[in-house]
Amino acid sequence: MSAVAAEPITLELDAARQFDFWLGEWDCTWHDDGREQHGTNSVYLDLGGAVVVESFDGRPSLDFQGLSYSVYDRNEHCWKQTWVDSDANYLDFTGGWEDGAMELRRTAGGALFRLRWENIERDAFDWVWQRSDDQGESWTSLWEIEYRRVL
Repeated sequence: MSAVAAEPITLELDAARQFDFWLGEWDCTWHDDGREQHGTNSVYLDLGGAVVVESFDGRPSLDFQGLSYSVYDRNEHCWKQTWVDSDANYLDFTGGWEDGAMELRRTAGGALFRLRWENIERDAFDWVWQRSDDQGESWTSLWEIEYRRVL
């Protein structure tokens, strides 16, 4: 497992290290039907530091697990992520660092979807899963998670 970047993420950093803020063990909190829900996420580097691996576990609140694999494509100058989960979903995203946040997007069924890691600090950040039906003019949040570092 790699150490967490000590400095804030900036555009001057090597683009392949822009996800380093995410590395570590995390407590995840979200709200569903007005109730606070909890899960965990373990994020680490693999394959010589080239791949960011995420292992999300929604338990005890949600019987849902997922894995993602993220790589920086130096030829296309963007991040690419593949997500698979216990509901047999397969999703693929592309994007990068934009407006002070990490943002990855995909299009499906005529809608635009995005993942955003924002309000990034050393030991905390917010993650949102959003949908737009007007090509990104407005966004509806589908899931918002507060991350707090455990390790």
